[in-house]
Amino acid sequence: MKHEQLAKDILSGVGGKQNINSVVHCATRLRFKLKNDNNAKTDELKNLPGVITVMQSGAQYQVVVGNEVSDVYKTLLQVGNMNADEPVSSDESESSGKKRVFWVSLST
Repeated sequence: MKHEQLAKDILSGVGGKQNINSVVHCATRLRFKLKNDNNAKTDELKNLPGVITVMQSGAQYQVVVGNEVSDVYKTLLQVGNMNADEPVSSDESESSGKKRVFWVSLST
């Protein structure tokens, strides 16, 4: 898996699977809803090769990885032993007119 190390580092950087309520992705970002934002290591995440930046917007903790976000997302689900549900929302995107946002809910 090409993105395995990055996915593992991101998972660790957000505080591990146990700190994730949900994760979605859009065209360039992994969008997390974390149980506790204080458990995330923002500076470490920002310095990872493959991470462009980290932002917090509203209740979302966003890790910007660029155009390969879909592959990073799939790998993140695999290394975190998480399952994706069906897409639950869509917005406009550059390529198809629709941006699919994938939602993963984690139950503990």
